[in-house]
Amino acid sequence: MSNAARSDYLIAPDPSAARLTRRVVGTDHTGLETEISVVEERPLTIFLNAQEIVTAMTIGDYPEYLAVGFLRNQGMLLDDDVITRVEHDDELETVVVRTERQTTYEDKMKKKTRTSGCAVGTVFGDMMEGLDRVRLPQVQVRTSWLYALAHKINTTPSLYLEAGAIHGTVLCQQDRTLVYMEDVGRHNAVDKIAGWMFQEGVGAGDKMLYTTGRLTSEMVIKTALMGIPVLASRSGFTAWGVEIARQVGLTCIGRMKGKRFVCLSGEDRLVRDMDPDTVPEERGKHRRKSAD
Repeated sequence: MSNAARSDYLIAPDPSAARLTRRVVGTDHTGLETEISVVEERPLTIFLNAQEIVTAMTIGDYPEYLAVGFLRNQGMLLDDDVITRVEHDDELETVVVRTERQTTYEDKMKKKTRTSGCAVGTVFGDMMEGLDRVRLPQVQVRTSWLYALAHKINTTPSLYLEAGAIHGTVLCQQDRTLVYMEDVGRHNAVDKIAGWMFQEGVGAGDKMLYTTGRLTSEMVIKTALMGIPVLASRSGFTAWGVEIARQVGLTCIGRMKGKRFVCLSGEDRLVRDMDPDTVPEERGKHRRKSAD
């Protein structure tokens, strides 16, 4: 892809990052030897000041954003918290986030391991408590933006197109793609976005979050607590995810592939300004399977 086509990304995937993948040899369905690229997984232990919080399985890029975003999305970093340092030790596979306000979570959260299954290690009950305070802006979404974003994201060079077995999450503004993060777990990818927004001081009220993962209750809650009013996915929904999206006023769009999508929350905020018959179908080589 040309530089011009990727010019609106502030952060884009780097499929040439060799340390994130490795080549392995296997046999195909005919018994012939074949070599493929596979994504590496590595542990990353996150500390908040002196307290060990969680160990996440991750691909290893943007560890500082992942740590800050995880703590932010779990309510352990508040709006007025000042981060004094974020210390990443690649050899020890740790990130320590230090704040001016001393924090302790010994009783709230013992050490957990968040696996590549995405959801382990999330303090779900605490996230639910914050929903009563959510007041999302009611922004309009143009279908022309959705079609443009789906094409742009799906054809951006990425680790997924290089090796598969990975989730992508993109922060968007209207039809612009701002930050594209990937990881083995969809929650890790979202947390990287949250960490970037918190550290860069980027507002959420006019943004949309796109994910390749399914729109479960946790994904909906996390997006709402981030203050992002629109959530879109290539994958499907769960009933509870839809219920919560309607409860908090989150525009929720799923199964977004080529010219097709389904809006199950926020239909009144959808502006159908483009004829879907004018939108080309996805090319076969870019068709991602619905991620889990």
